[in-house]
Amino acid sequence: MTAAPNGYVTVVWDAKAKAGREDDLRAFITAAVTPSRNDPGNIDYESHGVEGQPGEFVIYERWETRAHLAAPRMRELVPQMRELIDGSIEDGIRLLRPFRPAQ
Repeated sequence: MTAAPNGYVTVVWDAKAKAGREDDLRAFITAAVTPSRNDPGNIDYESHGVEGQPGEFVIYERWETRAHLAAPRMRELVPQMRELIDGSIEDGIRLLRPFRPAQ
């Protein structure tokens, strides 16, 4: 997996907790912030709760390459995430590609 033409990959992940698991998902995401920021290739990693929508979260990440998506630590977290979220992980992931006007 290679870097985007601008040198980084941006990922936005929308997640909604299963009913009654809102606090569990918040704790899970909170626990992932520091290790993710320390992962090789991390540029930025921020977690957000959606205002007025308890149990809905948005994670904003920037990475040097897409390699983190297949990292061993990510593969370990996926089963835990599936227990906590409503819907699929894949449905909530968006890869962003920046664009700028020509100079």
